[in-house]
Amino acid sequence: MAEFHSLPTEPEGMAATLVERFNSGKVSAMMDMYAPEAILIAKDGRTITGHAVIAAELERDLKLGLPLEAKARHVFVADDIAEIVLDWSIDGTGPDGKHVHLGGSAADVLRRGSDGRWRYIIDNNQGTAVRQPA
Repeated sequence: MAEFHSLPTEPEGMAATLVERFNSGKVSAMMDMYAPEAILIAKDGRTITGHAVIAAELERDLKLGLPLEAKARHVFVADDIAEIVLDWSIDGTGPDGKHVHLGGSAADVLRRGSDGRWRYIIDNNQGTAVRQPA
């Protein structure tokens, strides 16, 4: 089993953690980044709760087998809560041979746990983008 860096002790480290774990292709590596009560906002705007359902949603993007690039644009911290605005993209040729371009500016909320590590409580990878029903 691959070893990953620990979850970040500063919210600014979440972008590097996200890239490392996403690019491993392992959804199990991604799930450590989510607090137990975390929610993920789907591309169509639905709120997804529960680690099993979040994992299934993340698996779709991981199955593309394409690398994620991400960079934090802004990080705002208030005590144990942080908002991170993150610009991200996934580009390349998908398993079906078609070009894939996904991306956006995420507006995510993180919380520092009792262990001092930051985790997602709201993963909103499309930020303020208008969602279209699936």
